[in-house]
Amino acid sequence: MNIDKFLKFFVPKDHSFFPLFAEDAQNLVKAASLLRILMASTTVEDHEKVNKEIKDIELIGDEITNKTFVQLNKSFITPFDREDIHELTAHIDDVVDSINGVSRRICLYKPKKLIPVYKEMAELIFNAATEIEVCIQGLNDAAANKDKILVACDKVKNIEHLADELYFVGVSELFEKEEDPKELLKNNKILEILERCVDEEEDVTDTLRAILIKMA
Repeated sequence: MNIDKFLKFFVPKDHSFFPLFAEDAQNLVKAASLLRILMASTTVEDHEKVNKEIKDIELIGDEITNKTFVQLNKSFITPFDREDIHELTAHIDDVVDSINGVSRRICLYKPKKLIPVYKEMAELIFNAATEIEVCIQGLNDAAANKDKILVACDKVKNIEHLADELYFVGVSELFEKEEDPKELLKNNKILEILERCVDEEEDVTDTLRAILIKMA
């Protein structure tokens, strides 16, 4: 056992991270909720309005990430391994960044219409975000909430599998039905980033699983 792990048995842990984790998870859910609204919108004006709101959320996420990293540098004893705190925070930030990326591209590319699979993917991204929030809420007492956290992680894994299937079906239909090459390229790129959002959400839960294993 190294000295850091030994000291953790005797030195009070810094619990200032948990409010930051909770704030980060709530911010992710807000971004995912706005993505659902974006995919249900039909006008360029509505897209631009929601895009601005998502950008604001993304900036808040950047601030939370920075606060967490500053706290990490100041803290002697952390609630779990430093690299896991860094990774967890970075992965949540990645998801919000990708949601912002989808939103920006819809506004930049201005596709003639948002294909139906977008709305389905946005729903999955939102569902995974709410499960991540459940996990984060349980971290405050990870030992007591282990089963609850693992169930939520499993749900995210299942969501990721559904998103993979949706992505391939969406790409297939796109190449089969879309005759305009420009629209094909636009929609294919947007679909790729939507699929990446769910992959990144699974990355969050993979880190959470690793934290639970190390705390066992």
